[in-house]
Amino acid sequence: MWFTRILRGIAITGFASAALSSGVSVDAAERVKWKMQSAFPSHLSVTGEVAARFEGLIESMSGGTLQIKFYAPGALVPAMEGFDSVKVGSIDAWWGTAGFHAGKIPALSWFSAVPFGPRTGEYLAWMNYGGGDQIYDELYASHGLKALHCSVIAPEASGWFREEIKTVADLKGLKMRFFGLGARVMAKLGVSTQLLAPADIYPALERGVIDAAEYSMPSNDLDLGFYQVAKHYYFPGWHQQSSVGELLMNAAKWEALSDQHKAIIKAACGDSLNWSFVRSEAMQYKAMLKLKEKGVIFHRWADDVLKTFEEKWQEVAEEQAAIDPLFKRVYESYSAFRKQYAVWREHGYLD
Repeated sequence: MWFTRILRGIAITGFASAALSSGVSVDAAERVKWKMQSAFPSHLSVTGEVAARFEGLIESMSGGTLQIKFYAPGALVPAMEGFDSVKVGSIDAWWGTAGFHAGKIPALSWFSAVPFGPRTGEYLAWMNYGGGDQIYDELYASHGLKALHCSVIAPEASGWFREEIKTVADLKGLKMRFFGLGARVMAKLGVSTQLLAPADIYPALERGVIDAAEYSMPSNDLDLGFYQVAKHYYFPGWHQQSSVGELLMNAAKWEALSDQHKAIIKAACGDSLNWSFVRSEAMQYKAMLKLKEKGVIFHRWADDVLKTFEEKWQEVAEEQAAIDPLFKRVYESYSAFRKQYAVWREHGYLD
């Protein structure tokens, strides 16, 4: 026993000596430092704030043994290239939303926002307990990636327009920034859509590169100043009733983490989900009052327009499912869960 203790003491002393001789403390040798670029600048209410806040959560929860440093969009890699950058290890992690990678894997759009989709509770219930996350994990794992849902926000607005939109026909021919599955719906109505990073939307709208834009909820849109170049603001955000954000990580680097560090990241994501949702719900009425003071005119889509949007969405979903097996698999999982959940939705909630 005494001999074993001596050997153990020699080993520990040797490790400490090696660490000190290399200029690295034992504590530093055990620390993990990651670089995480965000798709959203930190000044953006909630969507940017939550990413920057996440860095502090990880630092405090781990006692400094795990650091995930926040970097602004474009600071390390191009703003919209999180997928490839994390995959090859140029950065360790990326904070954004799965829909930004729809060009790589169209089925990922289901995990950001769904047109005419559910409230946050139902949406996350499908992901966590209805089979959604099993597919989500498989989609990313096939590309050497790992992701966790780390934020969710209140319903978004439907878009900013320079002129009032009275009928669906008024949309035809417009050039518009639009995100996710909703963009495909707008395309069916004759709108030329493009996905722009947050920082690029205002300049494009101001210069006339686009005629209209949707981005987020009122507090974000206020931050970005869209009211300065367009005054007609439309609701509800039929395309994003719930919007989920994610932390995208390199799978090999995730697997190399200790169980403790993995648990800390998961716990920090859970806290961020709660914080982002509650904060986003609390901020929107204040933002709308400020926008009204700036001369913004609020519009609610007419029932017949919303009906048209919903019909076109069903066409989009069925057409894409017919040509993309992965998209079909997620669509069927999502639809099956919503059908089963309906008895609770219809009895447990007010309209």
